[in-house]
Amino acid sequence: MSDSEKKQIQVGLKLEDQMIFKCDLGEIKVEDCYIDETHDKEAEMWGPNPSRMLGTAIIGCLSASFIFCLKKKEFTVKDLDAKAEVTVGRNEKGFWRVLNIDVVIKPKIDTPEMRKRADRCRKMFEDYCIVTQAVREGINVDVTLDY
Repeated sequence: MSDSEKKQIQVGLKLEDQMIFKCDLGEIKVEDCYIDETHDKEAEMWGPNPSRMLGTAIIGCLSASFIFCLKKKEFTVKDLDAKAEVTVGRNEKGFWRVLNIDVVIKPKIDTPEMRKRADRCRKMFEDYCIVTQAVREGINVDVTLDY
């Protein structure tokens, strides 16, 4: 892949309180976006933890890819529900990891023609999801601790 085909997106976090971080999504301005890793009081969390964000990113990307595939034949989805069950557990070294993500996408398919197109999309839409395929293939993460 040439450099002209790459796009870099800057995101960031700023510590707000103990294990709570305010999101900086670059050019996208979202007023209240927090990542919360406090773990002790889920009902009082300021925002999702990274595992929940990963699950949400995957179902968001997959849902958009599926809808995009349908739109290629001018079908519009007016109702869609998606859920991800994120399984977290300890790996063989004893560290907590995301072990599995089960996804269920339920679009409202109105007509036999739309069902036919949805069946064709079923075979390919996952390939167009940037996040899911990157997670499946493994993403290189370079870390610099700068202090």
